[in-house]
Order: sequence, then structure tokens, then C-alpha cells
Amino acid sequence: MAKTFNLSFITEVREELKKVSWPSREMTIRYTIIVIVGCLVVGAIAGGMDYILSYLFKTFIF
Repeated sequence: MAKTFNLSFITEVREELKKVSWPSREMTIRYTIIVIVGCLVVGAIAGGMDYILSYLFKTFIF
């Protein structure tokens, strides 16, 4: 029973993967660059806010 289930599952997965619309290489590269740049921007904003808030905390609290 388990082998039949596994075989039918694998067959169905292969059929579904044939229906997937895969992105082109150029589109994949473009989206990867967008994600990396977005992560760098968010990281820079978070780092800047951390620096400013740390400075203000040290200046006015201590």
C-alpha cells in the first residue's frame, strides 16, 4: 500500500511541476538583485535607527 501511494504521489508531483510557469534566467537575476538591494536598504535603515536611538539614549538618559 505504501509503495503504491508513494509512486502515485511522485507521479502527480511530476505532472504538476510540468504545469508550473518557471521564470526566465533574466527575471530570476532581476528579482534576486531587487531582494538583495531591499535587504541592504532595510538593514541600513534599521542600523541607522539603532545608532541614532543609542546615541540619544546615552546622551539624555546617562
